[in-house]
Amino acid sequence: MGKRKTKMRLSGSDKIYLAIVYTFIGLFSVVIIYPLIYVISASFSSPEALIQGRVFFLPVEPGLKGYAAVFRNDSVWRGFYNSIVYTVSGTAVSIFLTMLGGFVLSRKEFPLRIPVMLFFTITMFFSGGLVPSYLLITNLGMINTLWAIILPGAFSVWFAVIVRTFINSTIPEELFEATSLDGGNYFDYLFRIVWPLSVPVIAVMALTFATGHWNSYFSAMIYLNNSRQYPLQLILRSILIENSHSFTSSSIMTIDVRTSLEKQYLSELLKYSLIIISSVPLLVVYPFLQKYFIKGIMVGSIKG
Repeated sequence: MGKRKTKMRLSGSDKIYLAIVYTFIGLFSVVIIYPLIYVISASFSSPEALIQGRVFFLPVEPGLKGYAAVFRNDSVWRGFYNSIVYTVSGTAVSIFLTMLGGFVLSRKEFPLRIPVMLFFTITMFFSGGLVPSYLLITNLGMINTLWAIILPGAFSVWFAVIVRTFINSTIPEELFEATSLDGGNYFDYLFRIVWPLSVPVIAVMALTFATGHWNSYFSAMIYLNNSRQYPLQLILRSILIENSHSFTSSSIMTIDVRTSLEKQYLSELLKYSLIIISSVPLLVVYPFLQKYFIKGIMVGSIKG
């Protein structure tokens, strides 16, 4: 005979409390979700409906005019390519340097472990500033190069601490002793033992670094003078802030937009279309890393 399930009875105060909580969660969800729905609807609406303010929830006079203009423009494809190069190379360099730094900090036999950790911690609160950084990049000859984008922020002290904590709390020291008995050195231990066992932390770093590089435009705006090297976000910025009409010049003739008013309408529509297009890569990648992200992000909260 199965056990009878008992339902907990809620008092009047509990019901009021739950009603307030659910109401707050519902309103908070609407505040977060509605802007996303509006951007998607605006990107599929007609330029005239968008300018006239007739788009509120669902697309008005739906079409693909904005997306057609985006994909027919060479600067967008070039920006996409540049962003992919910066994101992939920057993420790879950051993961390698951060893993290397965290591994060194995890070795108790390293004599300068505490002073180096103190030095790293200071950099989390103080920086040289924009002008010294620009002068340093200039003197190193990295202006208008890939290295100016990926090297200045390649090493993350926060994630180095996470890696150190993960290694000390998760990977047994006996594995290093076994590697040493087999004739292996520190590099063998790092790349053959530590690296494969650190997949959750690496996934967290990969997603964080990739998001930062993909959304970054400030470094490119400061260190890049050649427009052909601009990432996608810098092109998006020029449309959102400067309302650049030069972007639409190559697409206007193909869409049969003739007047300056129609150009302005199309430029407004391109803002929302580019927001969607620039967000799609991260939305596609995130579900594959979510499992490792949730597991790895809790490492630092267990043991410091």
